[in-house]
Amino acid sequence: MSSIDVKQIGWRAESKTGVVAAGGAGAVAAGIEILNRGGNAADAAAATIFALNVTDHGACSIGGEVPLLIYSAETREVKALSGQGRAPRSREAIDWYLKNGIPGDGDMKMAPVPAVVDLCITVLKRYGNMSFEEIIAPALALLDSGKDDWHPRLAITLRKLIAEERLTSGSREEKLQAAADRFYGRNAYRNDIAEALEAFYIQKGGFLRREDLAAHVTTIEDPVTVSYRGYTVCKCGPWTQGPYLCQALRLLEKFDLKATRHLSADYIHVVTEAIKLAMADRDAYYADPEFSGVPLGALLSDAYTDMRAPLIDMQTASLEARPGDPYRMQPIKPGGVFRPGTGGTTTCVVADRWGNLIAATPSANVHRPTMDGGSTGVTYGNRLRSLNTTLGHPNCIAPGKRPRITLTPTMVLKNGHPILGISVAGGDLQDQTTLNLLLDFIEFDIVPEEAVTAPRFATAHHQNSFDPNPVREQTFKRAGALTLNQTIDRNVQDELARRGHQIEATSSTIASPVMVYINREQGVYCAAGDPKARRHAAGLGTA
Repeated sequence: MSSIDVKQIGWRAESKTGVVAAGGAGAVAAGIEILNRGGNAADAAAATIFALNVTDHGACSIGGEVPLLIYSAETREVKALSGQGRAPRSREAIDWYLKNGIPGDGDMKMAPVPAVVDLCITVLKRYGNMSFEEIIAPALALLDSGKDDWHPRLAITLRKLIAEERLTSGSREEKLQAAADRFYGRNAYRNDIAEALEAFYIQKGGFLRREDLAAHVTTIEDPVTVSYRGYTVCKCGPWTQGPYLCQALRLLEKFDLKATRHLSADYIHVVTEAIKLAMADRDAYYADPEFSGVPLGALLSDAYTDMRAPLIDMQTASLEARPGDPYRMQPIKPGGVFRPGTGGTTTCVVADRWGNLIAATPSANVHRPTMDGGSTGVTYGNRLRSLNTTLGHPNCIAPGKRPRITLTPTMVLKNGHPILGISVAGGDLQDQTTLNLLLDFIEFDIVPEEAVTAPRFATAHHQNSFDPNPVREQTFKRAGALTLNQTIDRNVQDELARRGHQIEATSSTIASPVMVYINREQGVYCAAGDPKARRHAAGLGTA
């Protein structure tokens, strides 16, 4: 990375040939280095994600996950890649969870199958041009200069993948697959990494085994999409929380947001109430669609939206959780309403000169006291805690099941062309912050560098996505809660409180967004990340 001065990387950038916005400046530099060397967005995103696992470690990890959206200029379509690990396949393991719960506090039993390596190699195989050896070089440079105990161990693991790529004859894609197979124990001759991982899991009391590693695959799926004010908004499927953003947009299309004025009491109120309704459906119905029937078509339908929108009272904040019933087409689910009592993720968006765009959200929530990673240096996260042990619930843990995660990149198209890529860190805040940014841009013409620094707001009126408690009502965070930046007008805050919102004004950032805007008229890529949240951005020729 000698051509990139990390100290010169700021929080916003413009370029006519490519941009990267992400967490740590060193990871942004990694992506820019690959673009500089002729790589495309897929190559640069893979390099950035691997580097983030060093610069932003704790917020993400090689043993974690990274859902990803990509617009391919060649195929002119958006695809969602499920970089999410699954629960152990052992029935005995699942029975243990159902009896004892899904633990936290660094317990290895909370970790899913590591998904980052297969996700990045799948992106390279399907959409990239470079080798694993080329894209991993910036991450290895960071590891070689690092000081943590796990740095040299992870560097050895990654160099084994390079060696496997070199040893394999055949096409670039076959060589890349061989590297992935070495990691996941699918190689007929060299399964040392998977064996070491299994030994680490056993030592730590976990249930994951080599069979779980070998069975892992990154699925490539069609995105969930809705049209909003002439824009096409793309999200990953209901194995993430992403589709609830689409539900909220469908509700908000029933209201004249421009007439309410940006950050007025009416505006914040109606957006918050739409989020509450959409998140209630998220909590009731979303899960891995391979295991649970998720009625997305009904949830996003005109009929369902028309029934749910009148539940928004413009003068009163709802203090109830109100899922609807998309099966019987009723605005409120009978018996589903209740009145409740009161980690880490990072970001990555990349665009290139050929028109490819990627938005990804790497994570892991690494438990810092236990992040040594064993002999492989592959640390682990807690994402199995985004499942639950509620028998009959769509998101109940099962063998080989993906948790319904909060990680939720966003892509927006206009007339079939990509125009926005957004990634946000912040758990249950992610799509709330994305909705802030989207509405800033679409309704009020606020450009990314202003949107990521504009005041934001969010509610905790929803279940905690990281609480696997089988009594789901007990996971509800805070009824009527509304957190907003204290720079929002005090009269607006007072009016929202009068309507029943439980106001908390904060000087802190509300989640951590990055955003890329493709200005097709001017032929310019604009990238920005919230500087208060330590996000960074750079463009070719600007770093």
